[in-house]
Amino acid sequence: MKMGQDVNKVVLAYSGGLDTSVILKWLQENYGCEVVTFTADLGQGEEIEPARAKAEMLGIKEIYIEDLREEFVRDYVFPVFRAGAIYEGTYLLGTSCARPLIAKRQIEIAAETGADAVAHGATGKGNDQVRFELGYYALNPDINIIAPWREWELTSRTTLIDYAEKHQIPIPKDKRGEPPYSQDANLLHISSEGKALEDPWVEPDETVYTRVVPPWRAPDEVTEITIDFKGGNPVAINGQKLSPAELLAQLNELGGANGIGIDDIVENRFIGMKSRGVYETPGGTILFTAHRAMESITLDGGAMHQKDELMPRYAELLYNGFWFAPEREMLQALVDEASRRVNGTVRLKLYKGNVMVTGRKSPNSLYDADMVTFEEDSVYNQRDAEGFIRLNALRLRLLNRLGG
Repeated sequence: MKMGQDVNKVVLAYSGGLDTSVILKWLQENYGCEVVTFTADLGQGEEIEPARAKAEMLGIKEIYIEDLREEFVRDYVFPVFRAGAIYEGTYLLGTSCARPLIAKRQIEIAAETGADAVAHGATGKGNDQVRFELGYYALNPDINIIAPWREWELTSRTTLIDYAEKHQIPIPKDKRGEPPYSQDANLLHISSEGKALEDPWVEPDETVYTRVVPPWRAPDEVTEITIDFKGGNPVAINGQKLSPAELLAQLNELGGANGIGIDDIVENRFIGMKSRGVYETPGGTILFTAHRAMESITLDGGAMHQKDELMPRYAELLYNGFWFAPEREMLQALVDEASRRVNGTVRLKLYKGNVMVTGRKSPNSLYDADMVTFEEDSVYNQRDAEGFIRLNALRLRLLNRLGG
């Protein structure tokens, strides 16, 4: 949309921070519309109720503050981990998982309140603008979208603070100075980007790590745990059954204390540029390793390899914002069918940034000790391998005889 177009009411994804508070006032001033605020608790680790008082101070009548942690982990994080999705070999998609849920609730709130527009605080350089807006359009093709960072003239931290002071918007003391990087958090991860991290050669200061103890400062002792799986989802730690959000939170504590889950990467954004980010995903890193170990004894080789071939496509779809696209849902159906067999227990050791699998067992195990033993057995005729090899070598022998 462009400023000046008629908007009756807009649902704003609102954190209560400087940027979205300025956006709230800017929407009122430039669109002359009623604003509904929506603040989601996705496990970012900070109080969200103060957003209510700030919204009320700015004259907002309809304020939504919701705890979505269980839905986030159950319906977004776990499906992604069932798929084993990892972007460009490193990134566990923490931000990418969260945006579809926020977009979904904004569209639902718009329908509940009679709003004809939604708005977000993502910049015009990043992936989040794409993720939010693809989600909006997938769920309501006729919704109006306002993206202030693509419209306004407030292009720096100084101009944002000046605008806030002019309109008497409270500014936290730590926002008056230039922060060393931008952070985004939820129950799956914390991402840090920009400013002090923009040069990919410059090592991050240790202050960037807020969820994970650096491995070199982690305890000199091993932590051993077990994780139980059912249908590809983790359901218990050390035999104690937990809800999805409780389980991921406990894995975060275990991983964070043992220096697990720090990744300093340069990724390819969907819009075409490269971006350097530091990610802390302690619980997700443990879960990714444990899930893979569980699959190793429960999935048929062909099924596992087929899933591995599809995983990069799934990860790319999620990273680029196509959570609600039919092809992602088709891939999810395949993943979930395979996951029916992924049941059992994995044992792990956590130590100074490392996650080491030390055991796995399952009632659905395809591992046959009688078959693979190096000792004498009565279930496998080793002479059968000769014909198998000769048949597979047939085309290679023919090529050689014909000169390659």
